[in-house]
Order: sequence, then C-alpha cells, then structure tokens
Amino acid sequence: MIITVTLNAAIDKSLSVPNFRLGRRHRTVEQRTAAGGKGVNIARALKTLGQPVIATGFAGGPTGTRIVDQLTEESILNDFVRIREESRTNTAVYDPTNGQTTEINERGPAVSAQEIGLFRDKLLYLARGADMVVIAGSLPRGVDTDIYAGLIRELKKAGVLTIIDTDGEPLRHAVRAEPDVISPNVLEAEELVGHEFNDDEDRLIAVGEMVEQGAHEAVMTLEDGCVACMRVDGTRARFRVSIAPRESVAGVGAGDAFLAGYVAARYAGKSTADCLAFGVACGAESTEHLGAGIVEPRAVERLLDEVEVQQLSAPTADVS
Repeated sequence: MIITVTLNAAIDKSLSVPNFRLGRRHRTVEQRTAAGGKGVNIARALKTLGQPVIATGFAGGPTGTRIVDQLTEESILNDFVRIREESRTNTAVYDPTNGQTTEINERGPAVSAQEIGLFRDKLLYLARGADMVVIAGSLPRGVDTDIYAGLIRELKKAGVLTIIDTDGEPLRHAVRAEPDVISPNVLEAEELVGHEFNDDEDRLIAVGEMVEQGAHEAVMTLEDGCVACMRVDGTRARFRVSIAPRESVAGVGAGDAFLAGYVAARYAGKSTADCLAFGVACGAESTEHLGAGIVEPRAVERLLDEVEVQQLSAPTADVS
C-alpha cells in the first residue's frame, strides 16, 4: 500500500482562457474542478496507474467536505483528519494562445496543535499497512516547518520508505531527517543547495549535494525530464532522463504526475532506470490534460519509447 500525505489539500480550479489579460473580463473555453494539493494529485495518478493508494491529510469546512466527497467519487481511498478552519481553493488560469499558466494559491487554514497530534496518530496507524509514504506540498498556517522531518523519522522507525516533495524550510528540515527520496524541481533544488544551475553538469553535481545533505536519493525534475542521484547495486549513480519537447495543454501538476509514475514503478519492483523513465513519461503525458494528476496509462506506455535514459559517471566536482 502507498500513502500520500497532503496537509494543505485544496479544491483546484483549472481554467482555459484564451488571450488572458489582467484587468479584463474573460470567459473560459474549458474548465475543471477537482480535489487537489500535491499529495492528492499524486494519489489520483497512482489510482489511475493501478496502484493501491490511500490519501490522507487535513480537510476543513465545506471545502474540506467537498475534497473528501470528490475523492470518494473518484474511488480514491482516503482518510482525512477534519479540522475546524476552511480548506483552501486554488485557481490556475491557462492561456492556450501562448502556453502560459497563472496560478493563484490560497494560504490555507490554520491548524491547531491538537489537530496536528490527531493527524500524526492517524498516519502512524495507516503506515502499519504501508510500504511507502509520499509526503508532498506546502504547509497550512500554524504548522512548524519541521513537521515533515518528524514524520519521516517516525515512519523510518516503522520501516516505511519515505518520499518527500516540498520546498523551502520544510524541505531543508526534511532532508536532514534522511528521507529515502526527495523530488524538488529546479527552483526548489537551487534554494536547497544555495546556488543557481547553468547546465546539466551543475544539476548533476547538485543532486549529489542533496544526497550529501541527508537524502538517500535525489531526483530533480526538469521541463524535459529529470536528473537524479540514485543507489544502484550499493553505489551512487547519476542519471539524465529526457524526452523530446512536445506541445502541451497545460503543465500544472506535471511534477506530481512524474512522482506518481516513479512511485508506481518502484512499488512494482522496476529497476531504477525504468522507474525514472516511467516517471518522465507520466509527467510528459499529463501535460496533455487540463488539471493535475491526470494521466492516460496507454498513452504513457507509448511515450516510453521516446524517453532516453543515460547513466553517467559522477561529475568531477562531486566529492561523494
């Protein structure tokens, strides 16, 4: 069983608006509303890919009820802690004329210490039957930035594989707790290691730096694939995985689809290279859909033929 954790779950509105301009009145040509937040998006994709998954986190007020109801309608198993304050609503506006997306994400509810305690107990109970826990997304108000680190340490004691996808201080603390896998994008990775990247060599060095900070394995998602520092046969190996550029409907949630694909393949016992390739194919295929966490498994399988996987030697600047 795979568990996804979304502490700042949301209702996500995805709108397609041609020639979008600030300060103007517009009408949508396509729209989609769904339960969201990174962990929820990952759970949706995992369900579609045929893997057993339970989504958990916080859900509050009428919006929280709507989140739970929508997940249930999608046949996604879920077990959320109900909180007093209202869950958030996020809006993404995609302009098909130029391919640009504008995102407006609410901060989310404040969460009390008692509610946090209830969630921790629930997660550790659910984890008794889990092989992997994917912790993803931002934190609601009132939650300490080291909460993910604490959860990772407790889950590791229970023998559960931990995967983290967040940013900023929560990611910095989480890495020190030695999660099994971290999966930042380029901007999140630059913030974590403290410098910008100019090319693939810089990125390959950076994933090694992230491992040196504490993560067992690190994957940095890119627009055309990923770079990774993974353990293969007891040693560290670098990977550059890429797919040719393609026209997309919307890119929101591509990183979530990537991680869902990677997790699905890893849960199925695939090799490291195959897991990364499947993740890249899922991320690319998801850009064909308006809304996050949506993948078409047959289309993913077709895209696998377009994914190039390179296993590389460590860059000379890497001291691992």
